[in-house]
Amino acid sequence: MSFHGGVETATAGLLGELVVRGYAPDLFTTAGQVDLPGVAVKRLPVVRRPSVLRLLSFALAARLATRDRGYDLVQSHERTLWQDVYRAGEGTHEGYLRAMGRHRARANPHHQALCALERRIFRLRSARHVVAISRRDRSEIHAVYRTPIERVSVVYNGVDLARFTPDNRDRFRAATRESLDLSELDWVVLFVGSGFERKGLGPLVEAMSRAADARTRLVVAGKGRPDAYQRQAHRLGLERQVRFVGPRPDVERLYAMADVVALPALYEPFGNVHLEALASGVPVLTSARAGGAEAVTHGESGWVVAEPSAALIAEGLSALRDLDGHAARAAARRAALPCTHAAQVDALEGIWGSLAPAAR
Repeated sequence: MSFHGGVETATAGLLGELVVRGYAPDLFTTAGQVDLPGVAVKRLPVVRRPSVLRLLSFALAARLATRDRGYDLVQSHERTLWQDVYRAGEGTHEGYLRAMGRHRARANPHHQALCALERRIFRLRSARHVVAISRRDRSEIHAVYRTPIERVSVVYNGVDLARFTPDNRDRFRAATRESLDLSELDWVVLFVGSGFERKGLGPLVEAMSRAADARTRLVVAGKGRPDAYQRQAHRLGLERQVRFVGPRPDVERLYAMADVVALPALYEPFGNVHLEALASGVPVLTSARAGGAEAVTHGESGWVVAEPSAALIAEGLSALRDLDGHAARAAARRAALPCTHAAQVDALEGIWGSLAPAAR
């Protein structure tokens, strides 16, 4: 498992804070997981293919591994057969299918299995409590599965405020732009994320064609198939304005060189990109469909579009370009300051204590 993804990065930060506080967590995961200081990594045997068997074999292996170990509490970040606390970091799969218009996908065994597992969780047959990562996430869980709202708590992710800092602008901006063949005169929009369709790359590229200024650039980072979006950029005459750089472990350098981060998602419970960008002092354009919009002050630290349409995105980018850059960067940083891993664990400890007073 790579720790470049949002879910993995969030989990690593949480585990690090637990170790600092004296916890001795066990992490049950797959064979590819790297070691983490202070964490006992338990790698589970998983059937790799097909995807439905990978999903179900992990759920079963995790249940067998945790059932008789005498743990004070089991928290899962994946859909498994049993957990005291389920962290709904990916929202609901049913909500995702609806948002993406993929009703026919329900016939696929993988999607059926995901929905079946989460149905048991959100109807509290295989979990005692649910942690949502945004208010939007909690509302969706309640709306789709009628989970009692008092059994769903909102706990925002934490962000590494030392790694993602406005100081990186002075350290990395010039060199990173040079490495990407970008000028200091360019106004750079950065898109970071895996799952290009879900996170709104299509309408963002189209919005770029509506930008009157030829010095506007879009840099796309993340894991995914760029072919369709490269063809879209070519069709719109944007070959020189849109760059694909793939997944980057040094994403903080990309934030440092960017003027704005755009994540106009069709479905996103709360992407870590929101917090990483804000902590780096970079204003964020996002959509009301993203839980991360809850961290953005519209017109100050970013811009929230009602829907991820090209017209609204282009309007938002224009508005952000007109903001006072210094004030917007300061507002962005302020927005991220409450979202620390320490604050995240403080909130979780309250939940854990109510479920298992001796949990340690």
